[in-house]
Parts: sequence; C-alpha cells; structure tokens
Amino acid sequence: MNLMELGDLDDLPWPHTSWYTLSPDGPVALLYAVGDVPTLLGFTRPGQAAALEELAEALLPVLPRRFLGHLTGNTAKVLESGYSVRSHSTLLRMALTEPAVADRYPAGPWRPAPLTREDLPELLDLFEQAYPGNWFDDRMLDTGQYLGARQDGRLVAVAGVHVHSAPYRVAAIGNVTTHPRVRGQGAGGACVAELCRHLRKTVDHIGLNVRADNSTAVRLYRRLGFSEVTEFTEALFTARP
Repeated sequence: MNLMELGDLDDLPWPHTSWYTLSPDGPVALLYAVGDVPTLLGFTRPGQAAALEELAEALLPVLPRRFLGHLTGNTAKVLESGYSVRSHSTLLRMALTEPAVADRYPAGPWRPAPLTREDLPELLDLFEQAYPGNWFDDRMLDTGQYLGARQDGRLVAVAGVHVHSAPYRVAAIGNVTTHPRVRGQGAGGACVAELCRHLRKTVDHIGLNVRADNSTAVRLYRRLGFSEVTEFTEALFTARP
C-alpha cells in the first residue's frame, strides 16, 4: 500500500519530500514537490481512517495552494473545507502477488529493451501521441528501469517506474503506454512483464496505480499476476480565496 512513500525515501526523490504525522504510531502523509503541481499522498487501512482525516485537517494551514491528492477513505472531503476540488476519480493500487504469472506472460513478437537518456526525445514523442498529460520525471530514466518495444525501429510501447529503490526493495510501475496503431497486439503487456522480471532482480515488492474504470488495463494487470490492495481518490485541490 505504501510503495510510493517507501520508494521516496531513496536518495533521488528524498530532497523533494516533506513528511507529516500527528503521533509516532499514526498514519503519515507525504508531500512530493516535483513538477508544477506537488502531490500529497495519504494512505491508510480502514481501521486508521479517522486518524488520517484528523491529520488532513491539521495540514490545512501548511499545504500548498494547489496540489494533486492521492488519498484513501474520506480524507479528500476533509480538505474540501479549505480547497475546491476538481477531477475526482477512483484509482486502484495493485501489487504483483503472483510473479510466476508475469514470468509466463507471452512476449509475442515484441522484444522490450532498456531505454536511456538517448531515447528521451522519442519517448516524449510517444507520450505526446499515446499518453498526453501523464506524469513523467525524466530523472527516472537514470534508474535503468524503463523498457520499450519497437516496430520497424520506432518506439511503440513503454513501461517504466515512478519510484525504484533497491535499498528499500520496492518499485512502483508507471508511464505504461502503447501507440494507438499497435494497441491490442500485446506490446504493452510484454513491456510490463519484462519490466517485472527486470525489477525483481533488485526489489521484492512491485506495485502500480490504475484507474478503476479502465477495465482493459485492470484485466491486463490481473493477467500479469497483479491484485488489488486498496482504492483511493485522485483529485486536484486549489485553495479557496
């Protein structure tokens, strides 16, 4: 459930993080300040939902005027007292619970290979065509955990990470996309499966976020051995005047 937070303890993202709690054994909120809009992460089990809501209320005076929230339970509603909220959607946090299933996933004609900084222009072009508006930090290419598949020499599918930490043994997959002209041909699944095999050399826990209403992606991840851990709200918060 807390893959993102654990991954952000690593040296690369750590300087861009702020952490908040009200008690030593209470839930923790993380504010990750990279890009134009910071992201607030607040996850907890149902039994601690009230404690997370209390923490969110205490954070109202110190949060930035605009941020993206990833929050479990009714935490987003607590913040509505000081913020207007836009783009409510429900996402699933999924975890790789059956790695052997990903190992057996058929690659078909695709041969995903690692991407480097040299591939950045082509990768950005693919995102513009297939995944506009996605959250991508090009520093993550330096982790060596981005894989791409090509057709006739052109990049047509990619799977990468939002966080990767060998010391904390966690990774969160992200920026998975396929060019529209090859969708449905297994390129995206092949990239994710190969990335899972690649990641398991350095981490023990692999997860990802996916929109709950994206049934095609949810089915793909289940076929790859992922299962749901929790659901949460994603929304853009803007301070009221």
